[in-house]
This record gives sequence, C-alpha cells and structure tokens, in this order.
Amino acid sequence: MSSEELADNIFRAAQTDATMRREHTRGKEQANSTHFAVGRKVREFIINELGNTPPEQLPTPKKSIRHLQIEEEKRLKQGPQLSLFEDEQKNARHE
Repeated sequence: MSSEELADNIFRAAQTDATMRREHTRGKEQANSTHFAVGRKVREFIINELGNTPPEQLPTPKKSIRHLQIEEEKRLKQGPQLSLFEDEQKNARHE
C-alpha cells in the first residue's frame, strides 16, 4: 500500500468515526451503513474534486510486506550487523 492509499484509508476511517460519534450511531447495521456512505463520499471527493487516482488504479509495490519481512529475517540471520552508531559507542568508552 502506498503512502497515498494509506492516508486515504486513515482519512476515511477518521471521518467515519467522527460521523458515527456525531450521529450517535448504534448497532452493527447503522455502523455498516455509515461506513459505506462515508467511504463513498471520500472516494467521490478524491476522484471528482481532487482529480486523484482511485485506489484500485494506484500502483502496487513490487514486493509485499511479507516478502520484505522474510528478506529482513534472512539479513539478520547472517550474523552481527554493523551499528549505525559504532563510532559514537567507541567514543563513549574512551571518555
């Protein structure tokens, strides 16, 4: 998920939450209806008012988060890694 799509989702969720609180939404059916209505309005705003790309047309990353996690696990298993702060650690020992 790109930062654009993530931000859109956070905005939609925040607006849904605010609407549900303001309208004192109760029950699963009302919550689902509110969620759907706010999501539709946010989508229309993104596409029609801002002229931005709909989520399903945004480019997808070449590697999934799971693939990146596997790569990181393999990297860490290769043994000790250099510290980004190694020079600072040496200086601290000599003070």
